[in-house]
Amino acid sequence: VKIKFNPPLSITFWAYQAILTQLLLCRNGVFAGNGTKACKLGTESSSQRKVLERLEPLAHRNLSVEVTEEKEKYTYVFQLCGDAGGVPNAGVIQKKIDSKDKPTIIGSYTSTEVIGGSDWVMLLYHNGDKYDSHCNQEERKAMIMISCNKNTEAGNFEVILEDRDRLKDCFYLFELDSSAVCPPVQSQLSAGSIILIIGFCFVAVYLIGGFLYQRLIVGAKGMEQFPNYAFWVEVGNLSADGCDFVCRSKNREEAPAYRGVSADALDEEPEERDDHLLPM
Repeated sequence: VKIKFNPPLSITFWAYQAILTQLLLCRNGVFAGNGTKACKLGTESSSQRKVLERLEPLAHRNLSVEVTEEKEKYTYVFQLCGDAGGVPNAGVIQKKIDSKDKPTIIGSYTSTEVIGGSDWVMLLYHNGDKYDSHCNQEERKAMIMISCNKNTEAGNFEVILEDRDRLKDCFYLFELDSSAVCPPVQSQLSAGSIILIIGFCFVAVYLIGGFLYQRLIVGAKGMEQFPNYAFWVEVGNLSADGCDFVCRSKNREEAPAYRGVSADALDEEPEERDDHLLPM
């Protein structure tokens, strides 16, 4: 018995699209590498790995620049711990524009060295292609100076110089700005400031929320829109009474001007003496 299954056209379309997306991602190196872990250090150490981890935001990016050297135009391509320009194991390559020549590997990420400071990182790629006639035909080496720039994650990749007029230790020097090497921003707020901010936020929410509730739900008008108006009026009156009791030392009832005469005596009406009118 043969069973035929014909999936709906929409399912087939989405399946093909998912496969195509995965192929494109693999081609761009998203799944091909492990970020900075793809770099192989000449001498493995935890300190250098920590410095490399700071550069993780720059992984899987091809950064390039075009320069003119002795009337020849070249393109330099750099990738952090990945195949620069698609060249296997190449961290930095040099390619002559309008030429079908094979790209020159300036440095390989399979032989990496890294040095880091508070706001900079120096990345070194060794084991590049050998010079033809310079530097005793030693292998090329790339040095990438990555400096802090908080305004960009990956700035312009620039060629500073190629120092090949020596017998050994020749190198290419590149420069790049990135926020990845910037030190973390320390919070300037103290614990007391944070508590005050939280308190102000709660008060604002209480006032705004209570006002809207009293006006829209209860239908209050005027001062009655203030949340818990009766309670706060009573608190205000009690506070005023307490302040009056504590701060006022003078009695409100004034004493009479003459001593020996009480205030009650002044309030009594004088008694009329009419005994002399009675018949004897």
